Amino acid sequence: MNTRRDFLKSLALFGAAATLPAHNLFAQDVTLPKPVGEGLTAVSYGRELRGANTPPRKIAIPDVGAPNGEQYKVLKGDFHIHTLFSDGHVMPRDRVSEAVSNGLDVISITDHIEYRPNIGGAGLKLADKNDERNISYDLARGEAEKNNLILVRGAEITKSAWHFNALFLQDVNPLAAVVDDWRAMIAATVEQGGFVHWNHPNWVNSLASDPPVGLKRGEPMRFHDEIEEVRAKGHIHGIEVFNGSTFYPIALDWCNDRNLAPITNSDIHASEWNQYGHQNLQRPMTLVLAQERSHDSIREAFFAKRVVGWAANMILGQAPCVSALFQSCVKIDKGTSGAALQNVSDIPCIIEAEGKVVELPAQGSVNIALGASAEKLTVRNWFVGMNKPLEVVF
Repeated sequence: MNTRRDFLKSLALFGAAATLPAHNLFAQDVTLPKPVGEGLTAVSYGRELRGANTPPRKIAIPDVGAPNGEQYKVLKGDFHIHTLFSDGHVMPRDRVSEAVSNGLDVISITDHIEYRPNIGGAGLKLADKNDERNISYDLARGEAEKNNLILVRGAEITKSAWHFNALFLQDVNPLAAVVDDWRAMIAATVEQGGFVHWNHPNWVNSLASDPPVGLKRGEPMRFHDEIEEVRAKGHIHGIEVFNGSTFYPIALDWCNDRNLAPITNSDIHASEWNQYGHQNLQRPMTLVLAQERSHDSIREAFFAKRVVGWAANMILGQAPCVSALFQSCVKIDKGTSGAALQNVSDIPCIIEAEGKVVELPAQGSVNIALGASAEKLTVRNWFVGMNKPLEVVF
């Protein structure tokens, strides 16, 4: 027979259970599975366990007009991506799926030619010259075609302290055949009609564990003599002005001074989810002003320098392309006492005029008071040079 103390203890436990939140085991709103038929050996719960079916993101950017009357489509791309076939963390097909989900039109998988630690064991740093180097492209191509994603054959040259991406290749293997000479690899890219851009130009200044003789870690970024040597031959066509999460403002001036294409890339190694999260519109991408949505048109636009970077809510590029993009994205109606601005794109703008600053959000509109003599506005997050935001004249 229970004692009075046992009875009170049981009553207290019952009262505590009655106050538990609704998701505890006593909750009555749990839907239990219905009994299954006798002899049924497998029951599918695929519908219940499947994740939310998030559709691919649509990024709204209107066509861009040129002074000659031509109209360019704005294609969204990432041209510096790694997979398990160098030192990345995912398979090539997964890079395609990530790009499609992000609303990209084109990607280039640029696995390292020389550094492939995931192949043949973690100790293998420099792969054999005879290894197949097109495998990332070949594995991703079918998935890309099925999802209408343009895939550019590419690779990363990392033999020296200087890292370069080789894009629009016909075959990566000829570059691997001269793997001991980075200049020869660049020359082999150019022989194929490929496009070469200098990657993360701060590498030797802040990251490289063994910088070249005469260079010191932590010194200011500069356009190094060896880079100028290959550029003078016509073997360097662009520079990354934004890589991963780092912006290099001075690289915009280098592009302007040397007529090089400003490129913005992720250089992603981890999964998209782990690096940027899901459908993060601030992730880096390169906007390509192409005559049509095709591989050859993208290549033509790269060599014509019709590319603009978009990352961390900033637009980065040379003035002609950035100005043309703004004129297509933002409609300005100037009146006697101010201007009404309408953004028909998904690219946000921070507008300054006569000391007033307003935010013009994606797909939004705003009014800004202006004096009768106002002639221009400044787009503070659209850059055409180092510390040089875009100026728009009415």
